[in-house]
Amino acid sequence: MKKYFLFFALVALFVSCDKLDELTKFEMDYDQTVVIPSSTGVDLPFDIFTPETETNSSAEFEVNDTRKDLIEEIVLKKLIMTVEVPDGEDFSFLESIIIYMSADDLPEIKIAWNEEVAATAGEQLELVTTAEDLKEYIKKDSYTLRLKTVTDEFLSTDYEINIATTFFVDAKILGL
Repeated sequence: MKKYFLFFALVALFVSCDKLDELTKFEMDYDQTVVIPSSTGVDLPFDIFTPETETNSSAEFEVNDTRKDLIEEIVLKKLIMTVEVPDGEDFSFLESIIIYMSADDLPEIKIAWNEEVAATAGEQLELVTTAEDLKEYIKKDSYTLRLKTVTDEFLSTDYEINIATTFFVDAKILGL
């Protein structure tokens, strides 16, 4: 009988640890706006920098019952760009795009890309994202994105683009 009790106790402990582990996983979303200026040339790469984005990571971690020192991993799960202005326009003007992230005292890192944007691209463009651990960048107070773009059309007007990112956060269970 003691064997069965011990077996069921271990199973219950394992199941409860899995449930606790799920409670320490959450997502953090950020939105930024960037302007791609009307261009003077076609097929020339150019860089666009976003303003610094405050992470408010300490507050986000606190809301999710964790702290910076308990974060195991932060991975970029999704990056979607949307044309906000001009109305009715799409991403067919882009030939390629690579997005880099930087933060104080950390090297710039490639986080998302689409190296062959389709001519039929719509108002939204979801980029391929890196599997790299970005916890050190998100734990900082702020970060900046750099967009390296190549256009295949002349832009007669500025394009206002929203960049929506979703980061998956995995923290340690009760500090263990």
